[in-house]
Amino acid sequence: MADSDISDPDKVSKDKPTVFISYSSKDREWLDRLLPHLDLLKKQKLLDIWEDSRIDGGDIWFEEIKKAMKSSSIAILLVTADFLSSDFVLKEEVPHFLQEQRQRGMIIIPILIRPCLWEAVPWIKAIQMLPGKGKSVDVDFKDNWDTPFMQTAGLVLRKIQDTSFMLREPLSTTKWAILPENRISIDRLPVTGAELFGRQKEMELLDEAWDKHNRNAISFVAWGGVGKSTLINKWLESMRVDNYRGAQRVYVWSFYSQGTGERATSADLFIAEALKWFGDTYPKEGSPWDKGQRLADLVRKDKTLFILDGLEPLQSVHDFEKGKIKDPALSVLVNELSRENPGLLIITTREEVSELKELNEHVVQKNLEQITPEAGRALLRTAGVRGTDKELEDASISFCNHALALRLLGSYLYEEEGHRIGHASKIPGLEHISEDKGRHPRRVMAAFEKRFGEGPEVELLMMLGLFDRPVEQKAINALLNKKIIPNLTWHFKRLTQAGQKDLLSKLRRLKLIAEEGRHDKGKLDAHPLVREHFWEQLKTAFPDAWREAHSRLYEYFKKQAPELPETIEEMSPLFLAVEHGCAAVRHQDAMYEVFQPRIRRYRENYCYVKLGAIGAELFALSHFFETPWRVSHPSLSERTKAFCLSVAGFDLRSLGRLKEAVPPSEAAIDCITELEVWAEAAIGAGNLSELYLIMGEIERARRFGEKSVELADKSGDAGQKIIKRCTLADALSQAGKQDEVEELFVLSEKMQKEDQPNYPMLYSAWGYRYCDFLLGSGNYQEV
Repeated sequence: MADSDISDPDKVSKDKPTVFISYSSKDREWLDRLLPHLDLLKKQKLLDIWEDSRIDGGDIWFEEIKKAMKSSSIAILLVTADFLSSDFVLKEEVPHFLQEQRQRGMIIIPILIRPCLWEAVPWIKAIQMLPGKGKSVDVDFKDNWDTPFMQTAGLVLRKIQDTSFMLREPLSTTKWAILPENRISIDRLPVTGAELFGRQKEMELLDEAWDKHNRNAISFVAWGGVGKSTLINKWLESMRVDNYRGAQRVYVWSFYSQGTGERATSADLFIAEALKWFGDTYPKEGSPWDKGQRLADLVRKDKTLFILDGLEPLQSVHDFEKGKIKDPALSVLVNELSRENPGLLIITTREEVSELKELNEHVVQKNLEQITPEAGRALLRTAGVRGTDKELEDASISFCNHALALRLLGSYLYEEEGHRIGHASKIPGLEHISEDKGRHPRRVMAAFEKRFGEGPEVELLMMLGLFDRPVEQKAINALLNKKIIPNLTWHFKRLTQAGQKDLLSKLRRLKLIAEEGRHDKGKLDAHPLVREHFWEQLKTAFPDAWREAHSRLYEYFKKQAPELPETIEEMSPLFLAVEHGCAAVRHQDAMYEVFQPRIRRYRENYCYVKLGAIGAELFALSHFFETPWRVSHPSLSERTKAFCLSVAGFDLRSLGRLKEAVPPSEAAIDCITELEVWAEAAIGAGNLSELYLIMGEIERARRFGEKSVELADKSGDAGQKIIKRCTLADALSQAGKQDEVEELFVLSEKMQKEDQPNYPMLYSAWGYRYCDFLLGSGNYQEV
């Protein structure tokens, strides 16, 4: 803790100046020696003093210290090596004092208590130190410390008796013009904890990048719960106070999703919404690459602060491209803004963005380490936990200095008798969970769960675990409106409306549910790791309740969209319906009630062709797989499994994810061949031949080209027989077998003439390939 003296600002006379004493708890004896000299002035009603013994047992320490610092006129600093190495003092108190000195004329009086290398600290060198001439109270006034402390009190008296002494009103808070609300979009950033400790360097990095424009992009990388979003929230808050310091637009989007595992996620909604917000006339038009480029160009028209929070669901987990952004529109956007950007792009993620690694000159990828034990101590003090500095720091270390774990631990221990830190040692470890999967915060969640028992608290947290996003009350009501779901809604449904509100307040106070957001009124949210923990508990312990809950949500969300949505926004509830339907093991229903008739619209392929929402379609499709793109869910029919594999391969290829497209494409051919649907199998084999050709694997391209011809012949489909011979010819051409190529093209054109006498020549892509071959052979006249 920053060891400082504070009290209740409401108890202080507003017409007296107040003195705030900042010190290390290791120097408490020196505070006790100084206080009588200041108390003399206090008794004369000349000033008031803030000191920690006056805090009530129930006070929240950090809130009180913030009020105390804000209302003080004079700051006395008891300078020792312990003081100057205190994380809280240097990162919370001193920056506030210096800002108040600049803006309002606050008086800062440092006293050198014990010898230390204070000259190495730039900010303190600029302030006159008492007792003066490099002397320290402990060494130079060993038996006469009253002298320097009387000198200090005398200086305070002279300052407050000076007729010119009065803190100024804050200087004009900002030189920047007020940014209109319609040029600010920050609704999507999740609500986070109010406290931020040990992140001063990162705050300074962001300030410098914005003020000096020496970076185009900054990416903060860390595990879940370390405090990435809290850091951005706090910095954004400081920017908002200064009217965003010259930004012409501010745009924030959060992709953050449930827990730590790999999820198939789409950026299509983000791209559509962002294009519309930045003024794109036709946000549906163009390929994903076109959309990404257009959005980057729009963003760069102004000095834009552009924040992408929780990018990891859109990044690859495969070793050969780890960290690569999977969505092409988003990849283009990030690349473009990182290379040229009059504003600043900020990313938070759990995995380094591979596209940024080659842009070191203009980009910083900063790995956020866990907070320091000193910051952990301050975090626990903030929550009102009692214990010595060493005990608090040891507890912080035992929870891996994990910010989320310590926030939860603080609220957990404050409910224990005496608020003592010693109770932390009774919380069992969860050794079966790795640290990167949230072992330490989940230890505290499990302790809360044990404390709550079978009550409404756990039920509500498990209900929130059913969602990977902030949830509105109507969706919760969908779980509650029918008969009770055993082990999930029994206790909660028995609460009155007032009881439910009290429960929400309790879980918010305990940091298990986020405070209500300014822009998400009425929605409930929790940290992704909290949701993941209770999601697993529900799925593992109560599988029947899990399925019934998801089944109700499936029925709810499929009614929230028009029968045939026309935009990606209108279609969003259907994607959620598919997700919940598959979680309820209603895969066939989700496929033939929602995905095929309303999202894809069978052969119309509306989502892909009309909306260009390839990623969104792939996201919906992912729920029909047990292992993404390899193993379809066993409840599906063989025909549906083949369809899922085929569409997955096609969508992945369309997104440029070529290596990922191979396994589902091959598996689809095997499935369709077993079903003896020869024409579809031929199409799949031909597509795979083309895919291998793009990847430069010519021998495999030839092999699948031959297979496509064989399957087309079995189908009896004249069109496929022609097309697949052209596909094989293309593969052979790349292999350098020109004689075979010419023979195949001649044969294909002969078959074309027989099948369509009115169109005797090859046309479309196949005619193009033939012409390309002829040009390469020098047969210009034939072309």
